[in-house]
Amino acid sequence: MKLDTTYMGLALKNPIIAGASPLTASTDSIKRLEDAGAAAIVLHSIFEEQINHEAHEIDHFLFKGGESYAEAVGYFPDMELSNLESEHYLEEISTLKSSLSIPLIASLNGVSKGGWIEYAGKLQEAGADGLELNITYIPTDVDLDGRSIEKLYLDALETVLQTVSIPVSVKMNAFFSAPANMAKQFSDMGAKALVLFDRPVQVDIDLEELTAIQTIHPSISADLSESLRWSALLYKKVAASLCASTGVYTHEDVLKAMMSGADAVQMVSALLQHGESHITDVLSDLVAWMEEKEYLSIEQMKGSISLHHTVNPAAYQRANYMRILTEYRY
Repeated sequence: MKLDTTYMGLALKNPIIAGASPLTASTDSIKRLEDAGAAAIVLHSIFEEQINHEAHEIDHFLFKGGESYAEAVGYFPDMELSNLESEHYLEEISTLKSSLSIPLIASLNGVSKGGWIEYAGKLQEAGADGLELNITYIPTDVDLDGRSIEKLYLDALETVLQTVSIPVSVKMNAFFSAPANMAKQFSDMGAKALVLFDRPVQVDIDLEELTAIQTIHPSISADLSESLRWSALLYKKVAASLCASTGVYTHEDVLKAMMSGADAVQMVSALLQHGESHITDVLSDLVAWMEEKEYLSIEQMKGSISLHHTVNPAAYQRANYMRILTEYRY
């Protein structure tokens, strides 16, 4: 049974990657993830604010709203920001690379035009096998048009690509006006992979304190839908590898992602809830299913139910929309 796959040019023994989270911020838990069968690790994010801690180094206009995503600074409570954090991050990579036998992908999270982008070169020098670029920007300015926002993302990616030679992935969000076109632009520019998608922090209202708050809701399998949709639509349309994220819990979720056209998946919420050993269980169930259905490899099923191959392309497009709604009954 061949579970191996290739993601952003890296050879993986199976398609399950441990995504950036508190579990990938500890050397002990990272080793447990490797022992459980993780094919690669995305290290916890290093944030722009931790690299450019002095206020004058941050482009405030571009940064505002940057705490609105689950990988944002607020996700890690009581964090004191200083350049020491960025130095420790580099030391982590060097230490882990001497003990890990699987690829280690650094995660760089920011949005401004500041010096944090140049830090990408240091991540490469420290030994990272790849870099995941998480550009987290919520456009709250009503006078800022979509083209300007897209340019912000593309400019950041271009600068990073000029700084490193290791493969770079972009962790996309699903809120671009034309996600497929943005995916193509990222790929054409040189991104080796697209992670579909970043999971935003939810906004809520505290009715006791009468204030707005941000909350984090762990994903569930039902949240995988958009990742499946866009993996299926982008399969064979972009050169970049595709990685399904948000809602990958079970072996069935992994299978659906592969059949939709993803090259790999990232697990976070499932691991936070069930522990590192959950990967072992998922891989065992994955192999059992493949044996039962007589699949010989992951490659054999990859993209088999994508828009490129499916007998029901309407499932991914508007053609099926009215029928589903009109036929739905309580």
